Amino acid sequence: MNPGRIERAYKIAQELYADHGVDTDKALKKLTDISISLHCWQGDDVGGFERPGAGLTDGGLQVTGSHPGKARTIDELRADLHRAFSLIPGAHRLNLHAMYGEFGGKKVDRDEIGADHFRGWVDWAKREKLKLDFNATCFSHPQAADGFTLSHREKAIRKFWIDHVMRCRKVSAFIGREMKSACLHNLWIPDGSKEVPVDRLAHRTLLKESLDEIYAVDYSPAQMKDSLESKLFGIGSEAFVVGSHEFYLGYALSKNKMVCLDLGHFHPTESIADKISGILPFAPGLAFHLSRGIRWDSDHVVTFNDDIQAVAEEIVRCRALDRSHIALDYFDASLNRVGAWVIGARATLKAFLCALLLPEEKLRAFEKAGDNFGRLSLREEAKSLPWGAVWDQHCFRADVPPGSDWLDEISRYEREVLSRRP
Repeated sequence: MNPGRIERAYKIAQELYADHGVDTDKALKKLTDISISLHCWQGDDVGGFERPGAGLTDGGLQVTGSHPGKARTIDELRADLHRAFSLIPGAHRLNLHAMYGEFGGKKVDRDEIGADHFRGWVDWAKREKLKLDFNATCFSHPQAADGFTLSHREKAIRKFWIDHVMRCRKVSAFIGREMKSACLHNLWIPDGSKEVPVDRLAHRTLLKESLDEIYAVDYSPAQMKDSLESKLFGIGSEAFVVGSHEFYLGYALSKNKMVCLDLGHFHPTESIADKISGILPFAPGLAFHLSRGIRWDSDHVVTFNDDIQAVAEEIVRCRALDRSHIALDYFDASLNRVGAWVIGARATLKAFLCALLLPEEKLRAFEKAGDNFGRLSLREEAKSLPWGAVWDQHCFRADVPPGSDWLDEISRYEREVLSRRP
């Protein structure tokens, strides 16, 4: 796209927004400060590197599609991530799962992982000028085969997973110290059952006991932070999920920890955006896993849709950007995996830009005056303001392809790199 045309379009947009009291340069400054945590597992279909080529096993997850070019090694995954980050404006983060460590071809079970297995990722992230987040991997393992981990009735199995999560939190603290940026450790477990259980409370009591043991160890919030991710249902846990939203909300607030709101983990008619202002007054912050569920928690690639826009707008309206941890979480193997990262990240940033460009002061004034017509009409008019020109300017300033120009880069990468992988 022609730089001169981008600049001319931006000047016009700048004037139009100024008519509504919006400073586009200030909005772009705030957008530049927003970091998105890209999920490493999109690049290899949630396979990890414990047993190369093994793919997903137990744990209620499913990846669909067989597009060529899946990353088979850490080097290939890092190369794909490098390409993706180069097409996303801003300074961002990488979200690692524990099964993506560098294990040197040795069998290292989940309760044995340590900082040494992730030093390579830390060194790579420093070179790439990225920060890192981390997740315990409580699925795709024989000890999760029957659908229960931290809430398992067998003490030995619970102990295995307690040790795993405790080690993951220790790794997270190591990452945070090394990166000089707090590493968010997120916990999601697949625990639940396909049919309705007789005793739900037993499993939730066991989960609480496991969590109490895990979180008895404190780390500096400058090194790592904790979040707990709920789910409505999953494959194989359609009737009962131990870690429900209500359970984790109560637990997190009682321990001054964050809940993680995954857009695919609630009933399709629930508004995740509405939950934000309901939780923030009581929580140290919120974590988000942005996904796009279609009919179920199907982890489709994030697009610039109403759900993403509503979440971004609510975070901005609540003045909660500095208390929000934004991550992507989906896995689609039916299309170019690198492009999927870029689509989701750019769509998310566009949603935040539109939220930052809303004529908020005028809207608040209408609301305070009880002028519902004025509020609604201005919101509708704001939809047609030229935010696309502001987005192109953002990309241009970040030396990232604006508009659809990035598609050519993805096509070239697929042709020259991805298509050559067996």
